[in-house]
Amino acid sequence: MFRALDTDMRRQLAAHARRFRFAAGEVIFEAGSPGQSMIAVAMGTVRVTARSSRGYQILLADLSAGEVFGEIALLADRGRTANAIALTSCKLLVLERRDVRSFLERHPDVCLKLLETLGGRLRGANARITEFAFSDLDARLSKTLLRLTNGTGSKVGTSQRELATMTGVPQQSVSRCLREWQRCGLVRLDEGRITLADLAALARIAGTA
Repeated sequence: MFRALDTDMRRQLAAHARRFRFAAGEVIFEAGSPGQSMIAVAMGTVRVTARSSRGYQILLADLSAGEVFGEIALLADRGRTANAIALTSCKLLVLERRDVRSFLERHPDVCLKLLETLGGRLRGANARITEFAFSDLDARLSKTLLRLTNGTGSKVGTSQRELATMTGVPQQSVSRCLREWQRCGLVRLDEGRITLADLAALARIAGTA
């Protein structure tokens, strides 16, 4: 977002940043909590989720070093729209709205970068909404597994609980689907890992074949 700035401008902005550390699993903020700042990931991975109308956690994004989140707080004085948790040990830089907004007023070119970032997030959210609205569990789960392995069939170390968050369905449903796929020879389940045994069949289920 700040690539348009020269080194001095970046230093001016960074001078306002507060630095925080979060341990793996620690909550950074929750949906509905006051939002007065934008946050940049300096180290580690942050998971952003939302809760569906049925109460299931839905994965929105896993953000790594160099990415920002909470940027909606710069534009509207409202509560947070999602949950953020430290997936790993994290170092974060927090920029308050009052500091960033005054900076944006002086550097309108950065506003365009902010809009590009928001547009990308909105496109990603729309894609997920469409997938959740029009795809059944089998299609969502197969797409997720293929995405996690880049279609190679290598082992997936992601837990069934995390898969439930990624697909927006109960963990019991994910477990039931995987057991059925194992019975049909599509996957192998072994010590918490999933191996994709029939990539062609899973691609057909995902609708990507």
